[in-house]
Amino acid sequence: MEGDYHHDLNTQLSYWPCYSANHLPEGMAYLDHLDANKANYKRYTKMYFGKNGLAVPGVTTLDGTEMGGWIQYSLSPTVSSWLAQHYYLQWRYSMDRTFLKNRAYPWIKDVAVFLESLTFKGDDGFRKLPTSSSPEINDNDPTAWFQQNTNYDLGLMKSTFKMAAELAGELGLKSEAAHWRKILAEFGDFAVTPNNELKFAPSMAYNQSHRHFSHMMAIHPLGLIKWEDGMQSQRIIKNSIHLLDSIGPAYWCGYSYAWLANMKARAKDGDGAAKDLQIFAKAFCSINSFHLNGDQTKSGYSKFQYRPFTLEGNFAFAAGLQEMLIQSYAGFIEIMPAVPADWKNVGFENLRTEGAFLVSASKKNGKTALIKIKSEKGGRCIVKTDIPVEQVKVQSKLSAKIIRGEDGKTFIEIESKPGDVISIVNTSNTVN
Repeated sequence: MEGDYHHDLNTQLSYWPCYSANHLPEGMAYLDHLDANKANYKRYTKMYFGKNGLAVPGVTTLDGTEMGGWIQYSLSPTVSSWLAQHYYLQWRYSMDRTFLKNRAYPWIKDVAVFLESLTFKGDDGFRKLPTSSSPEINDNDPTAWFQQNTNYDLGLMKSTFKMAAELAGELGLKSEAAHWRKILAEFGDFAVTPNNELKFAPSMAYNQSHRHFSHMMAIHPLGLIKWEDGMQSQRIIKNSIHLLDSIGPAYWCGYSYAWLANMKARAKDGDGAAKDLQIFAKAFCSINSFHLNGDQTKSGYSKFQYRPFTLEGNFAFAAGLQEMLIQSYAGFIEIMPAVPADWKNVGFENLRTEGAFLVSASKKNGKTALIKIKSEKGGRCIVKTDIPVEQVKVQSKLSAKIIRGEDGKTFIEIESKPGDVISIVNTSNTVN
């Protein structure tokens, strides 16, 4: 038997669904493995890059020792940045301050220390890597290296310093938070075409079918370009997804469809997300539900028709379904943000959100009927729902602020205490 850890998406995608599915202990098992090998990763960082801080090899043995492979992903300097997001999410979904202080911030800070020392300001005044890449683009070839930051590396670096600043601030480390904000501001904007489509790099548009949506990391999973930020972000998200679909799935594999479903859910496209999940289940899974990478139906969903069994596609599928049902990455809890119109009756129980809230909700006859929220750690709870303002009833001992949003949806804001339970009811007579 052979075994290794692939950290250029295989492990990361496999833990996407654990947070909102309310399986934080399972997610912690991954972080336990990473922390157990942290000293070995730091040895590699010093040996390979000659820098302090933390850079995890993209491909490792079971004890975290580097294994090599295609250098763009096996020895990429931003691998630990993607892993850092899992520490951040574990904190945001649990609000465990001990974990924040002892594990989440130390990991993210070590990554930030490394990236600050590795990058430098270019002629344009923006911070950049000595050379940058995007996983598997231009294969194992000299042209795979770019003199400007790829959107993949840029997204991961910006995410690292954004998380470091936020967590340092949460811990009251004001000077460290200010320092990380300063470094974050030294990175430039993402490379887009005149049509607002994300590119691989400033010198290379998205021009080929590829299974790894590395150039769109800023949309999902990093959430640096959010639908909620307004029209310009929405144009980038919609146009980048449209270009991805237009060029087509020739070299996609199963997890590509599952990942795209997550992005379409972030774009509030429930029909599109459901379609991609259905293709994944129909064409890329065996009868026992295992993800087999290639198109098993030979229906043109991919040129790959092989059968290697991998885990990340199934887990990304679960995460995509959860993104359709609930989202909390934008500072509030949005109920059923990407549910297809023909899902008239649907519900879920005890999905977890950022801020450590457990949420249950149901839709009947196409209308949200009930939302129930339990606050584990207390704090401000903001809920976005399609229940009209005049039909909202909040059943709670706490006072609630109810606002009609610009998009016609309803925002409900409540300051909660640990253990509080909040019920939001649709009083419309048509909801039974």
